[in-house]
Amino acid sequence: MIDIPTQTADAVGAVRGRWQRVPRVGIILGTGLGGFAKQIDAEAVVCYETIPHFPRATALGHRGQFVCGTIGGLSVVTMEGRFHLYEGYSAQQITLPVRVMKSLGIELLIISNASGGMNPLYRPGDLVVIDDHINLMGANPLTGPNDNALGPRFPDLSQPYDPALIQRALEIARQENITAHKGVYAALSGPNYETRAEYRFLRMIGADVVGMSTVPEVIVAAHMGLKVLALSTVTNVAFSDSSQPPTDGHDVIAVAKTAEEKVRKIVLGILDDERRRIAAMK
Repeated sequence: MIDIPTQTADAVGAVRGRWQRVPRVGIILGTGLGGFAKQIDAEAVVCYETIPHFPRATALGHRGQFVCGTIGGLSVVTMEGRFHLYEGYSAQQITLPVRVMKSLGIELLIISNASGGMNPLYRPGDLVVIDDHINLMGANPLTGPNDNALGPRFPDLSQPYDPALIQRALEIARQENITAHKGVYAALSGPNYETRAEYRFLRMIGADVVGMSTVPEVIVAAHMGLKVLALSTVTNVAFSDSSQPPTDGHDVIAVAKTAEEKVRKIVLGILDDERRRIAAMK
């Protein structure tokens, strides 16, 4: 069993050895969105290989490093690349970075990912502001002994995504003429893409998009009381009863990159709101 408090402390110490600032916001950059790190006035770049207990990022398009610094004067720590169950890691391993970011000081977690769209109204390149999820990964990062210092044994997940942030993200999208939907994200372990029968099943149970990440991180964030905003880029449509070309990972990355500017505008708008909120409290 993983000793989460000890591993978290070891990892925090390694990051603190390179960067002393207290971040207000943590950002997880998903498939095709690594370029957002260029928005950061970087003060330290910490490769995962140098952080104790961190896995190695092996997924396509995931560089594998913390980028620490500021955006518009707001202190942030950004994961340029995340971990997945399909890489062979446990749910506790892939969520360790979230616990590290919380221990560094973040209060808000912003997550991005790429997904397959099943809602017939969605098109490749659209954004989805996730307002709920369905965990079909067969794993939960809270399984095992609970440390009450980290969070409660049975955390409530009736609203894992912050309603005010959801509405604000949709408002920014409207202002920027960005097509964005509010939807439900289904998480499967992967690494294969879904069968037509699975697409039908997922749509029947209320999912709008499907992917292979995000939910474990959100569960841990809720466990620790973090506010969460999650944005998903629809990279391909997955209509179960229509003829369509096979889904290809490189195509997914290419479409995600075309939507990077849209994600950037929404995230920068949210960060600007957070900066003003913090300034008003002083």
